[in-house]
Amino acid sequence: MSEHVTVLTVGGMTCAACVNRVEKKLGRLDGVTATVNLATGKARVQHPATLAVSDLVATVEAAGFTAQLPEPVREPAGAPVREPVGGTTAPEDRPTDADRTRLLVTALLSVPVLVLSMVPAWQFRNWQWLCFALTAPVAVWGALPFHLRAARGLRHGAATMDTLVSLGVAASFAWSAYALFLSGGTAHSYLEAAVGVPLFVLAGRRLEAGARRGTGSALRALAELVGKDVSVRVPAEDGAAGTAATVERRIPVADLQVGDRFLVRPGERVATDGTVVDGSSALDLSLVTGESRPVEVGPGSAVVGGAVNAGGLLEVRAAAVGADTRLARITRLVEEAQTGKTRVQRLADTVAGVFVPAVLAVSVTVLGFWLGAGADPQAAVTAAVAVLVVACPCALGLATPTALLAATGRGAQLGILVSGPPALERLRRIDTLVLDKTGTLTTGRMSVVGVTGRTDAGAVAGRTDTGSAVDAADEAVRLSTAEAEAVRLNTAQAEAAGRAAEETVSLTSDEAVRLAAAVEHGSEHPLARAITTYGDTRRTALGDHRPLPAVRRFAASAGYGVTGEVDGRTVTVGRPGDLTELPAALADAVRTAEDAGHTAVLVTADGTPQAVVAVGDTLRPDCYRAVDHLRRLGLRPVLATGDRAATARAVAGHLGITEIHAGALPEEKAALVTTLKEQGGRVAVVGDGINDAAALAHADLGIAMGSGTDAAIGAADVTVLRDDLQAVPDAVRLARRTLGTIRANLVWAFGYNLVTVPLAAVGRLDPMIAAAAMSASSLLVVGNSLRLRAWRPGGRGTDRRTADGRKTAGRGAAGRRAFSFETSRESA
Repeated sequence: MSEHVTVLTVGGMTCAACVNRVEKKLGRLDGVTATVNLATGKARVQHPATLAVSDLVATVEAAGFTAQLPEPVREPAGAPVREPVGGTTAPEDRPTDADRTRLLVTALLSVPVLVLSMVPAWQFRNWQWLCFALTAPVAVWGALPFHLRAARGLRHGAATMDTLVSLGVAASFAWSAYALFLSGGTAHSYLEAAVGVPLFVLAGRRLEAGARRGTGSALRALAELVGKDVSVRVPAEDGAAGTAATVERRIPVADLQVGDRFLVRPGERVATDGTVVDGSSALDLSLVTGESRPVEVGPGSAVVGGAVNAGGLLEVRAAAVGADTRLARITRLVEEAQTGKTRVQRLADTVAGVFVPAVLAVSVTVLGFWLGAGADPQAAVTAAVAVLVVACPCALGLATPTALLAATGRGAQLGILVSGPPALERLRRIDTLVLDKTGTLTTGRMSVVGVTGRTDAGAVAGRTDTGSAVDAADEAVRLSTAEAEAVRLNTAQAEAAGRAAEETVSLTSDEAVRLAAAVEHGSEHPLARAITTYGDTRRTALGDHRPLPAVRRFAASAGYGVTGEVDGRTVTVGRPGDLTELPAALADAVRTAEDAGHTAVLVTADGTPQAVVAVGDTLRPDCYRAVDHLRRLGLRPVLATGDRAATARAVAGHLGITEIHAGALPEEKAALVTTLKEQGGRVAVVGDGINDAAALAHADLGIAMGSGTDAAIGAADVTVLRDDLQAVPDAVRLARRTLGTIRANLVWAFGYNLVTVPLAAVGRLDPMIAAAAMSASSLLVVGNSLRLRAWRPGGRGTDRRTADGRKTAGRGAAGRRAFSFETSRESA
C-alpha cells in the first residue's frame, strides 16, 4: 500500500502536552504516524493513500485544536504547489494587532495594581476596591485566551498549559473576591497574582513567539533569495518572418517556464536554475551554498537560482522552475529535518503527556495538606495557586524544536544540510571517517595533460623492427647467399604483415580521443568531463565541426569504465588493467602518467588498445586543514580509493592519513565500512559518485559532497553544498553544539520544574513571582537556542597545533598547495 506524507498547520498548541495529545490522536488511525513540531506549529503525517486529508483534519480538531493545509505558494502553470517556509503557524497563533492591544491594555490595568499591592507607603484608604475594579477586566478579558483554550481542552478531555494558567487566575481572583466581600477584611487578597499571572504569561508568549520566529529566519531568508520578477527574452511581435528578433520583457518569476531565456544584470540575483547561453561573469553563491569564493561562469556553465551576479551581463536558459530548483530542494530538506525529534525529546514529550494532570493533582494535594494541617486557608490557597502557575511544560516542548530550527537554518547558510535529528545525533558520535578521493579530497575538476596513441607505439615498434631487420641483413652477409635470401624474404614478409595489421586496427591519437569523447559524453564522471572537454578542444583546433557520433549500447561499470558502440566499433574507456598486455609504448605511457601523479585512461576499439589518455587533478585547497581538524576532533581518517597504491600513499602522505585502502571497488568500499563497524567503529563515509552510494548507505552516517551525483546525495544523511571539505568538520562541530544546546535546554526545563514546584508547594513562592518565573523559563530555552543562529565555525584562518605538536597553517600556505595525483575511474 502506498503512503503519502501530508503537512498540516496545527493551531492552539501551547506546550509539549498539546504536542503529545495531537501525536497520540493521529497515531490511533490505522497506518498513521505523526511528528508534531511545537516551534513551527506543523504536523508531518505519514498515512495510507486511501486515508483522506479531511479525516486527518477532523482527528486533530477532535483533539481540541485547529488544523489546515499550509497556504500554498503559487508556482508556474502546471507545477505543483508547495507550502511556505520558515515555520508558518496557524492563523490563530500568529501575533495580531488584537493580541498587541490585549497585552497593552492588560499592562496598563495591571501596573497600578502591582505597585499598590507591593508598596505599602503608596496605599490609601479603600485602595483594594480600586485594585479590584482594575483587576476584574484583566482576570476576565485579559486572560480570556487562556480560559477559552482551557475550556476547549476540557471539552475534549485534555488538560494543557492553558488549563493551569486559567485555574491559577481564576483561583487568585475568586479568593480575592472572597477576601473583599465575605471575609470582613480579615483575609488577604491576591489581586497582584490575578493580574500578574496573565500579564507575565501574555508578555512571555509574545516574546517567545518572536524568538521562535527568529529561529527560522535563516530558512526564510534562504527561501526569499529569488526575486519577484525577471527580464526575459521573447520573440518580437512585429519581427519579420524567419528572423530571430527578440525583445526584453519583465515578468513575475512565478511565470517563468523551463526553456525561457532571461537576463541577469550585475548586482541582480539569478531568477532560477539554468545554463548560461551568453555572457560571462562571476557569481556570488555565499547565501545559497555558503561558498565564500565567487564562481566564474560562461556559456555552457550551470547556474543556481539565488546567486548574485557580481560581474557582466548574463543570458540564461531556465532549466528548472518552482519546486524543482536547487533552492527549493534545499528548503524542503531543511524543513523535513526540522520536523524530527531527538531521542531525549521523545522522552520529554512522554513526560509532558502526564505533566499537567500531575501538576493538577499536586496542587489539590497541597491545598488539602495545608488545610488538613490547620494552616491559614489563604496560605493554603497561595501555595496551591503558586504550584499551578509556576509549573511549565512549555520549556519541555520547545527544548528541541527551537534548537533544530536555529541549527538547521544556520547549517543551510553554511552549506550544510542535515536530514534530521537522528543524523545529527549520529554525526556527533562518529569516530571513523572514510574519505573518497576524487571530488572529495580533490577538486574533481580534471583536465587532459597528454595523449599517447597506438600509432606512436607503432612508430616505436617500427623503429625497433627496422633495427632488427638491419641486424638480420648484416648477419646475412656472413651467411650463404641462399640463406641470406631466405632471411631477407622472411623479414620483408614480417614487415608487410605488420604494416597491414597496423593499417587495419590502428587509429591516430585524435581519432581515438574522438571515439572516447563520444562514449564519455554519456557519463557523469569527472574523467568523462575532462575527456569530452579535451575532445571538443581538439576538434575545434583541427577545424572539425562534425558533431560527435551517436553512441549505442552505452554502459557504465562502476570502478572500471564505460563502453559503447561508435561508428560500428565497440569502444571501451577505462582502467588500463594488466600492463603486460599492452604495446610497450602504451605501457610506458601508463607508467609515465602514474609517475607524474596523473590518471592513465586506456581507450580500446574492438578489443585493441588504441591510446592512453593522461588526466590530472588537484587536491582541494582546504583538504589538508580539514583533515587535520577532523583528527583534532577525535575522528580517525581512512582513505578508500580505487587508485593504485602508490598514488594513494602519495595523497595520504600529504594529508597525514595513515590508514589507506587502495584499488577498492564499490563493493569493496562497502565491505570496508562493514568491517570497520564490526570492529566497534561509528563510521561515516564522505563521497560524491555513484560508486560511493553503496558505502554511503552501509555507513552509520553518509556525507555527500553537493557537487556529486544524485545517487550519492540520495544515499547520504548529510549533504555539503560548499566546494570545501572544511564543511565536514564544521558539520561535526555544529552537530555537537546543537545537541549540547538541546541537552542544556532539557536540563533547564526539567530542573526548573523539579526546583520551583516543591518551593511553591511549601509556600516559599508567591504566585506573581511564579508567573514571572514560568514565562522566563520558556524565554531562557528559546534564547539559548537562538545563540545557534550566530554560531561560527571555529579556527578559521588561525594557526593550530596537532596532537604531536606540529604547527599547521589555517586557510593559508599548506592548505592552498595544489598537487596533481592519479585518479582512477573508481576514485570519484
